[in-house]
Amino acid sequence: MSLKTLRNIGISAHIDSGKTTLSERILFYAGRLHRMEEVHGGGGATMDHMDLEQERGITITSAATQVDWLDHKINLIDTPGHVDFTVEVERSLRVLDGAVLVLCAVGGVQSQSLTVDRQIKRYGVPRLIFINKLDRIGADPIQVCQDVRTRLGVESVLMQLPIGIAADFEGVVDLVSMQATYFDGENGEVLRREAIPESMQAEAEAAREGMLERLAMLDDEVMEACLDETPVGEELIHKVVRQKTIDLAIAPVFLGSAYRNKGVQPLLDAVVAYLPSPLDCETKAFAASGVSSDVAQQQAEDDHDGGGGESESDVEPASVTRDAPAIEKTITLAADPSAPLVAMAFKIVDDAFGQLTFTRIYQGTMQRGAIYYNQRTRRKERFSRIFRMHAEKREEVESARAGDIVAVMGIEAASGDTYALDRDYCMLEGMFVPEPVIGVAVRPRDRQDEDRLTQALQRFRREDPTFRVATDPESNEVVIAGMGELHLEVYLERIRREYKVVVESGAPQVAYREAPTRGADFNHRHKKQTGGAGQFAHIVGRLEVFDGTDEEAFVFEDNIKGGRIPRQYIPSIEKGFRSCLEKGPVACYPVIGVRVELNDGSYHDVDSSDKAFQTAAAACFRENFRKMKPVLLEPIMNIEIECPRDFQGSISGDLNSRRGMVVSADMSGEIVTIRAQVPLAETFGYATDLRSLSQGQATFTMELDSYRRVPKKLQEKIVADRCNAKKSRAGAPQLSTSV
Repeated sequence: MSLKTLRNIGISAHIDSGKTTLSERILFYAGRLHRMEEVHGGGGATMDHMDLEQERGITITSAATQVDWLDHKINLIDTPGHVDFTVEVERSLRVLDGAVLVLCAVGGVQSQSLTVDRQIKRYGVPRLIFINKLDRIGADPIQVCQDVRTRLGVESVLMQLPIGIAADFEGVVDLVSMQATYFDGENGEVLRREAIPESMQAEAEAAREGMLERLAMLDDEVMEACLDETPVGEELIHKVVRQKTIDLAIAPVFLGSAYRNKGVQPLLDAVVAYLPSPLDCETKAFAASGVSSDVAQQQAEDDHDGGGGESESDVEPASVTRDAPAIEKTITLAADPSAPLVAMAFKIVDDAFGQLTFTRIYQGTMQRGAIYYNQRTRRKERFSRIFRMHAEKREEVESARAGDIVAVMGIEAASGDTYALDRDYCMLEGMFVPEPVIGVAVRPRDRQDEDRLTQALQRFRREDPTFRVATDPESNEVVIAGMGELHLEVYLERIRREYKVVVESGAPQVAYREAPTRGADFNHRHKKQTGGAGQFAHIVGRLEVFDGTDEEAFVFEDNIKGGRIPRQYIPSIEKGFRSCLEKGPVACYPVIGVRVELNDGSYHDVDSSDKAFQTAAAACFRENFRKMKPVLLEPIMNIEIECPRDFQGSISGDLNSRRGMVVSADMSGEIVTIRAQVPLAETFGYATDLRSLSQGQATFTMELDSYRRVPKKLQEKIVADRCNAKKSRAGAPQLSTSV
């Protein structure tokens, strides 16, 4: 198989946009399935293979498969739509070459659509847009295209027109070939192409002119043809659309109704025609020198922990070693099967047969039984078995080559690890992992189940970088943290089902943050003499308020000149400051929003050391941070609610009572979409309350927006409650310290 005929794509969407239904149709039309299943009812969708997914009708974990279409191989990953499982989207997009963003023809760009768009842009992934559910009342694909331009900032190019809307939706008009396509047969498997209906001819011609005008703004050849009023051929349109899609200049838009079996095959045609092959993608990696360093080690630990670390974990993961390779320069990988192997482990699944490590191969060929090196741990691993995955089913293969996505059995890896043929070859850039926003204390109802609970928590922690496990050093409680109530609820249910452990959980805990409100100068001298060599370090600078995001919560600026402090001590100073960010002085929550400016200092030829400067920085921060008047910040959630118009007033009033702010309320027929911002602390149990307010007719989604200052009186209460909790919970039982 030529790499030119390979596509690696993911399907992403806001929850309930029809993403998994679309995946099911793709499998059917590509011949992977002989019968389509539905998300709700029946046997459940193929890609939603977990019992919990089929019961709840939502996708919880990403699933991979491969299909054939038009002499092309398509590696397909179906990702969750719920924000609580957004890390599945994150790590899938990290290794994919293209994406299909599914939008609802009625809801348009919704809250999770915005999140997915940010993820797609973060990794520079070309995308197609599929506007689904054109069979629904209120469908408006033209408005959705406009929303894509205004809310996502993406140049959407409409490639089709719908033939009818809602109950009258019959097919689509292809604006490139200027033909009408209808989907006949029991399951829409028979494509019938005819002339455009006479009643739509003028509309189709106008839409095609609009498409060409948008392309002409990006391509000189199309521009010249338009100015000369000469026909623009199909071949030229396909060429320009493909190139501009790969260049991230446009997002071609296609239409359909997956549930009604309409529009899926033309979308697959577009995947083959417009999305890139591995040969069209440039992948860079960091060349490794093989020289150990504390900086490289810290980076390895941060990568494993998702950038935030797990400061309260009892034991760091076994795969983290003290001899990670140092990073020097970047190299460009070649999608060449004959080159030395480079692959990324992007997803870990532990099951009854062992650990499955999902891997994307960027360069070279992976052979069964061969030995490859983990570039982070520098350990060699034997790839004893290689599988091509089809949801939960496995197809063992002898080898896999550049461009392939496979699963490897039995190796010790973490999400984001790089594997290569040589020990110190390169490291691929890791993936972004969001920080948890909610935590609960857990313990087994039966003390005899402690070991099994520990095993479960260890497993889920390996599998999911956003699932954190820590032991509170003061209360001895085991605390699990995640992306939302549903996220933790799913894991607690899996513990009950898969490990037969009944878990008792405490009240949800909000992941507050501490942040300064003013700057402070520092001039800190650390001097210790205990006989023999002592410790000496002197640092001068300023602590400033840093108005960044939680992704970049701390900035260190080295302004030392003239050798006032030797260069080898600078990383230790930064490490010392960073060590104090785990717990702030207000209520022992993580500290964000700090910029350290190191301007001056001094050292001693004999008594200065890395340890001395690290100790000095930590003591300096503890001494001066209170001078910055720190306050508590709380996570603010974007909530999007769909409900009948009759319940709008009561739901809006309830949001106000939760310290929320209604941002907008859009009406579509009898359905209103309410968008609001509400503190996370006020949302616990909201699903039950919303059902009560709307007689069970409202639905909602929620995602993190930002951190904002907690009102003063509420802050005082939070601090007091935390102090009282520490006193009352002292001596509580704990699980095994191996968690």
